[in-house]
Amino acid sequence: QVQLAESGGGLVQPGGSLRLSCVPSGRLFSYYNMGWYRQAPGEERELVATITGGGSINYSDSVKGRFTISRDMAKNMVYLQMNSLKPEDTAVYYCNLNSGLMTYWGQGTQVTVSS
Repeated sequence: QVQLAESGGGLVQPGGSLRLSCVPSGRLFSYYNMGWYRQAPGEERELVATITGGGSINYSDSVKGRFTISRDMAKNMVYLQMNSLKPEDTAVYYCNLNSGLMTYWGQGTQVTVSS
């Protein structure tokens, strides 16, 4: 079993920055992809950014140029640096791990962008 622990959410003013962190634990695979998704109230969960085990990165158009996903293979951690935050970025952000056979989700961390 794999567990994902997210941290770093909070309240920030428009234009501000936050960095989310996610650390997986448990029975990890030798190769897996990781990513961040978000879900706003009344909306479906949507992709924010993903990074493969080989380092390939994908962003949603809504965050491209403002958010940066990165991965520390030595620490088994994945980060999401969020800059120039907008009120429409307000959501619960979920860490995701995909081994190709199984998909795991964290509990989520709230990000609120408001003045």
